[in-house]
Amino acid sequence: MLLSKFKNEPLTDFSISKNRKAFEKSLGKITKRFNKEYPLLIGKEKIYTNEKLKSINPSNYNEVVGTFQKADINLAVKAIETAHKKFDEWKFVSPLKRAEYLLKAAYIMRKRKHDFSAMMVYEEGKNWVEADADTAEAIDFMEFYAREMIRYSKEQPLTKYPGEKNQLIYIPLGVGVVIPPWNFPLAILVGMTTASIVTGNTVVLKPSSDSPAIAQMFVELMEELKLPAGVLNFITGGGGSIGDVLVTHPLTRYISFTGSMEVGLRINELAAKKQPNQIWIKRVVAEMGGKDTIIIDNELKDFNDAVNGVIASAFGFQGQKCSACSRVIVDEKLYDKFCEALVVKARTLKVDEARFNLNMGPVINAKAKESIKSYITKGIEEGGILISGGKSSEKNGYFIDPTIIKDVKPFDTIAQEEIFGPVLAVIKSKNYEESLKIANNTIYGLTGAVYSKNRKKLDIAEKEFHVGNLYLNRKCTGALVGVHPFGGFNMSGTDSKAGGRDYLLLFMQAKSISEKIK
Repeated sequence: MLLSKFKNEPLTDFSISKNRKAFEKSLGKITKRFNKEYPLLIGKEKIYTNEKLKSINPSNYNEVVGTFQKADINLAVKAIETAHKKFDEWKFVSPLKRAEYLLKAAYIMRKRKHDFSAMMVYEEGKNWVEADADTAEAIDFMEFYAREMIRYSKEQPLTKYPGEKNQLIYIPLGVGVVIPPWNFPLAILVGMTTASIVTGNTVVLKPSSDSPAIAQMFVELMEELKLPAGVLNFITGGGGSIGDVLVTHPLTRYISFTGSMEVGLRINELAAKKQPNQIWIKRVVAEMGGKDTIIIDNELKDFNDAVNGVIASAFGFQGQKCSACSRVIVDEKLYDKFCEALVVKARTLKVDEARFNLNMGPVINAKAKESIKSYITKGIEEGGILISGGKSSEKNGYFIDPTIIKDVKPFDTIAQEEIFGPVLAVIKSKNYEESLKIANNTIYGLTGAVYSKNRKKLDIAEKEFHVGNLYLNRKCTGALVGVHPFGGFNMSGTDSKAGGRDYLLLFMQAKSISEKIK
């Protein structure tokens, strides 16, 4: 198979009238899915249960975007066993054939890009730009991983040895439990799932209860491609009710998880314990939380670009990104002016229903809204000064204004704990050295950024800023597949480097074969 060199999927330019009209058409079209009920998919079976799960539009919590099933423990076990049985066939399908499924899926998703994005506008409260970027990233993952699997399937370089023919091949692991998050409900779900499939594994996919509708659309796409039944099994329901059995089942070979630190650590703990009849050490691929920092150096004379970068990183998709800037550390020489500039910029942001395509939409649900409000209160109680936002809307949605709290101390609660919402803590530092110490003072290590015109300071950050993804003179969100392999250190996870050349290795194991020859 001759493939062109990988290129990132272009983002849609919504300043063009034709593109806006096309997206509006999809926003109307996708609502036809709202009144439908969707089954579990286990092998060839489409299963309906007595208990239901309704996915809600966070911009309007009176609107249901789809009805789904609540799988029980027995169905979770059935999904694992079905995937295990299918693995005996799928593992022998050629890497090239497996890659073709991804390329075909990417082709179709590209043609229906706005439909997928429109569902995320309703189900997750993403504005058009954020939703479009999510779909583009999903396409990128499939295109990139297809090419990567082909690369791994080729002859691997080994040292020649007289009298022997030696080879190294990569083989799949087995049944993977894929547990993606709600905040990148298509991109990360597609990336984790297709990485598993293209490497020859079979999957039990359990999406977040906040994002089953977009997951369902992806599953339907793979069915349309006639992906063999049992390769991708789809179950919905609460993580508390079926999550543990999926993780602990002795036939589960690995768990690919993206979500909170608390859940990720629990998965790691459960997976580490050998179960009766378990014959392998389970592998856990975990991307967890972040407490991401942007440093503002005192040598910036014009800091407009830095202000824009902080605002975009802090409030894009309502701050609901593990990579979001939740702390900005500003040198005391610029502190007051920088705070003023942040407030001016933040007050230009407009918040409303995601379909209106303003700067910000809702947070994901009522629980998240209350948690974010409590963090704002805590930040003020601990001495922080609210300089912008802090209010929540009483509309029929979960809206919170972009919030900035200054004079936050380095070890205050909102400087240490992941908030996952539109709250920015501003911390004052004496100098660049202190800024770096503060930046490294959390249990996380996902993303970070430095704005400075001093090359030596940037070089120091490259060595000492302990994060998996470091950005210099740009925002700390928006990693691109193939460009910025993504994954963090410490309690941010296993540094999986999604979208990078190492990622598929996490879903395979290497087998060395040596043959004596004359």
